[in-house]
Amino acid sequence: MAKRSGTKQAARERIARMRAEQARRRRRRIRIAGGTAAAAVIAAVTAILLAVTGGSGAAAGAPSGLALAPLSTLGALQPAPAPGANGSEDVPVPAAASLAGTATAATGLPVDQISCQTGEQTLFHIHAHLAIFVNGTARQVPAGIGIPGARAQETPNGPFIDAGTCFYWLHTHAPDGIIHIESPVHRTYTLGEFFDEWGQPLGPARVGPAAGRVVALYSGKVYRGNPRDIPLTAHAQIQLDIGTPLIAPQPVTFPAGL
Repeated sequence: MAKRSGTKQAARERIARMRAEQARRRRRRIRIAGGTAAAAVIAAVTAILLAVTGGSGAAAGAPSGLALAPLSTLGALQPAPAPGANGSEDVPVPAAASLAGTATAATGLPVDQISCQTGEQTLFHIHAHLAIFVNGTARQVPAGIGIPGARAQETPNGPFIDAGTCFYWLHTHAPDGIIHIESPVHRTYTLGEFFDEWGQPLGPARVGPAAGRVVALYSGKVYRGNPRDIPLTAHAQIQLDIGTPLIAPQPVTFPAGL
């Protein structure tokens, strides 16, 4: 009887945590809803400006001085594959294998002066998206990067990592490519730091276990530089193509709360 009682108590606690997380998400959606209309106007104006200028200059939201080139400099691109089904963050999860697992990921010690803390930090809280293609085939960015001892809860759209031993300031909750930047300090983090947490190499000729020429895209532009230095800015849409064919970017829509 004692064992059964303990099991029921654990189940009640798990349900309570899930409900608390759902309530937190609802509050975030309410806070963001007020700015949705203004964001739509800004997006429309930006689209008009891009149409007039032919898309020249830096990508929208890109830091000044970032070396970017028009997508047309790459020549013909292969159309992106159909997106997978939406996962637990309402973002498509590629119907593909992971680029690499998390067995070599950091386990709690600081990485590049990025700490792992028992709770998520929200003083500086933004999100970016990463898509990876190896010889034209999509690869997942796995859930649990930056969350040692990751534990998942089930949602109607799949698992969501909601707990672990600690949380690095850069981490993933789902295999949908969304990188959570949740930091106690306001600073610019890079894709290289995220890969260091993942325990995977990244450079002009290698992405994790995949070797070959790396072409990096940043919010619809060609990034001219070492992919390690790509900044993780708010709603940045980053794509890494290793080998050929090269895949046309397929922007994702960040849902409310991300």
